[in-house]
Amino acid sequence: MEGARSTPAPAQTVDGRPAEAVPAVTSSVSPAASAWSAAPAAPSAGRIDAGLPTRPFEGYRRPLERAAQIALEYLESLPERHVGPDPTAAEMIPLELSRPLADEPEDPESVIEELAAAVEPGLTAMSGPRYFGFVIGGTLPAALAADWLVSAWDQNAPMRLPSPAAAAVELVAGQWLVELLGFAPETSVGFATGATTANLTCMTAARHEVLRRAGWDVEANGLAGAPAITVGAGDEINPSMVKALRMVGLGARTGIRVPTDDQGRMRADGLREALARTSGPVIVLLQLGNVNSGAFDPLDEIAPFVRGLPNAWLHVDGAFGLWAAASPRLRSLAGDLSAVDSAATDAHKWLNTPYDAGLAFVRNEAALRAAMSISAAYLPAVPGERDPMEYVPEMSRRARGFGVYAALRSLGRRGLAEMIERDCDVAAFMAQRLAARPGIRILNDVVLNQVLVRFGDDDATTREVIGRVQTDGTLWAGGTVWHGLGAMRISVSGWSTSRADAERSVEAILRAFDQATAASRG
Repeated sequence: MEGARSTPAPAQTVDGRPAEAVPAVTSSVSPAASAWSAAPAAPSAGRIDAGLPTRPFEGYRRPLERAAQIALEYLESLPERHVGPDPTAAEMIPLELSRPLADEPEDPESVIEELAAAVEPGLTAMSGPRYFGFVIGGTLPAALAADWLVSAWDQNAPMRLPSPAAAAVELVAGQWLVELLGFAPETSVGFATGATTANLTCMTAARHEVLRRAGWDVEANGLAGAPAITVGAGDEINPSMVKALRMVGLGARTGIRVPTDDQGRMRADGLREALARTSGPVIVLLQLGNVNSGAFDPLDEIAPFVRGLPNAWLHVDGAFGLWAAASPRLRSLAGDLSAVDSAATDAHKWLNTPYDAGLAFVRNEAALRAAMSISAAYLPAVPGERDPMEYVPEMSRRARGFGVYAALRSLGRRGLAEMIERDCDVAAFMAQRLAARPGIRILNDVVLNQVLVRFGDDDATTREVIGRVQTDGTLWAGGTVWHGLGAMRISVSGWSTSRADAERSVEAILRAFDQATAASRG
């Protein structure tokens, strides 16, 4: 390599001195590299400020006030709003939104008004009192208000250092939840995007721990060559859980599928028999709240057996059913959660917080942090402090704890229990009323908030009734197939659903059934 060379200074003045008075620069860097590293000329103040308002933060008021007005009008319309979206919305909205992107800025208030007007026909009244689809709850007033503040505060919440407020509220809300739901006191809580990422978080911790016990460092060495992990789950495992398994490399088709009973509950004897033929690391997955029937796997019967295995991890997927543990009346359905190694749920489903609000509960904090932690010079850890990113996959992330904190405080223990019990009572009431009509059959034991309804003992009639109900718009309920039979699935999860809403919904369903029956007769 050629040695260092002196480069003559150009014939110009530098800092007011003649060029010849400036020492020559000595460098071994190539001319091309020097060109890239040369400092650019400082832009003028006018260039830097071009397009910036004189008082930029005063620009928030008008668009936020208009957005609040639009939001309140929408929320106040929910009790009487057509629950489903306009059927033409899927084709119409892209046409309304599609336009060439303008060269010049547009007024923020106008952007908000036009956006809201364009998408409004495609909105579904999911927060309303008669939305019974996909196990989706509403949004409590305090939780929604807190969520607005989350966006305004705009806190990136990976660590305590940049946002001690976000870290503190997650810590407090997590401690409340651990005690409220009956987990072991040492359980840690990660605030994830939803039940799927909460399951993913728990599975990552489980994978770490069972392989660590087997002498394998999966974070350092990956899965290639690792001891095989046996995953035991019921035949009716939730797709969210399957997706989480896939993402941690355990595979959708691997493991053991344990037979379930007629309500979708895992058979404890089947699990014992299946695992008796295995060796090595084991992860057992239970379901608290079957997505169709609402049934619970027998945790109290299975947990002692799993605890007796030499290297096992017990996880419960409780996306909505886990919240039964907050009710003294329903707690026995869930079982003793202090016996589990991890659990996942979604606060939006039954705590009625805004999205996103997944919760991952992991008893072994060291396993969770080993699976999730990462280090870098610009990410200074503070010994003894809780950094939220060490409990979930994301680093840059929304400050999710504020909505959960506000929801819990606004409800209190009694209010949360009453909300959950009220929804279960609505589900039982609707099932009873519908079953009284000849030609309508309830397929499941209504133990929680799920009702499976079959019409005319016929898939075609059932689909016809579901379509008519969705078109009518009094309520919204979707369809499913359970044990080979088509059914309407009613999921009651909202805080605002009343007996009057239940009665109104039943009448609409019966009306749709009568219409479908009459149409089939010609």
